[in-house]
Amino acid sequence: MRAEFIEGMAKAACSVYVVTTDGIAGRRGVTVSAVSSVSADTPNPTLLTCVHHMSPAAAAIRSNRTFCVNLLRDDMAEISNAFAGRTEAKDEAKFDCATWTIGMTGSPMLDGALTSFDCTVQHEITCGTHHIFVGEVQQITMAPGEKALIYANRGYNNAQPLDGVS
Repeated sequence: MRAEFIEGMAKAACSVYVVTTDGIAGRRGVTVSAVSSVSADTPNPTLLTCVHHMSPAAAAIRSNRTFCVNLLRDDMAEISNAFAGRTEAKDEAKFDCATWTIGMTGSPMLDGALTSFDCTVQHEITCGTHHIFVGEVQQITMAPGEKALIYANRGYNNAQPLDGVS
């Protein structure tokens, strides 16, 4: 069933995000596709992200208690690759691939990301091999652009409108 699950999930089209953190445990980041809104109807909106337990970013988020979810534009595949470990860059050197601003929580916010959500950790759940971090959004930045980087069928894509369908 594991192989069928992985094959089935590979067909899902997912936005690509870089989740970053900084603080007492250091500056780390990782590429993820598992991000979801939780609630907009609280004093501060909440979202969640899932990070593999072996990622240095997971340990840093757990200690720093902050993270920033950066939604990548469709021309940011190389940033995704850097934070996914597909380049020689390691740890803090991954950040050299782009320009960053420091958010309210101290987490790096990617300049030019379609949207960045700077969060404090409200809840953490461990499920299987992943940490699920629920964050309370403290700051949101948005950049011009409309097309998010999408990962589907084991490759990068972007979303295109369907003719005649709205």
